Amino acid sequence: MSIPTLASYPMPSQPPQNRVQWPLEASRAVLLIHDMQHYFLNKYDRHSEPIPTLIQHIQQLKARCAELGIPVIYTAQPTEQAPEQRGLLTDFWGLGLSDPQYADQQAVIDELAPAENDRLQTKWRYSAFYGSDMRATMANWQRDQLIITGIYAHIGCLTTALEAFMDNIQSFFVLDALADFSLEDHLMASRYVAQRCGKVITTAQTLQQL
Repeated sequence: MSIPTLASYPMPSQPPQNRVQWPLEASRAVLLIHDMQHYFLNKYDRHSEPIPTLIQHIQQLKARCAELGIPVIYTAQPTEQAPEQRGLLTDFWGLGLSDPQYADQQAVIDELAPAENDRLQTKWRYSAFYGSDMRATMANWQRDQLIITGIYAHIGCLTTALEAFMDNIQSFFVLDALADFSLEDHLMASRYVAQRCGKVITTAQTLQQL
């Protein structure tokens, strides 16, 4: 019922064909670092691909955003989750971080620790928008582009991109700054975003466009 141990796989590097050709603009963008907590990373061998590349690429993107004044939002699931708060997640994934044995795995990994001005928001469901003020925050910042990085590509990252589409927020799904249960899941999520709700780009393309 819980998240299984996840096998290593090569980080993909070739984006699928996109239906849209949105230009990424620093003045409109927000960087999302999605669920990069010890609990989720510990499902992998963190010394094997795709994890080293995942972390390195998010670090590069975060550094560029800091240089350009692009806001950064982190999501992190809490350890304190009442049954009614966790809801159907329990049916699919067990207790998750609300299981006391994982209480020390809630933090974002050290390599990507939030800076003082970064925004850390509690994550309640697959979408980063659910139960948060992220939508209102982006509107207040007058920003309507979301650079999506983190884990897991075919669950929370994909769902966030889809909900962003519903709100006229352009998602940029950074192919090689995401990780997933498998290469198949990773590519499926990328194809869906590219064809239905966002634009898939690489880390190098993101850095070049910002």
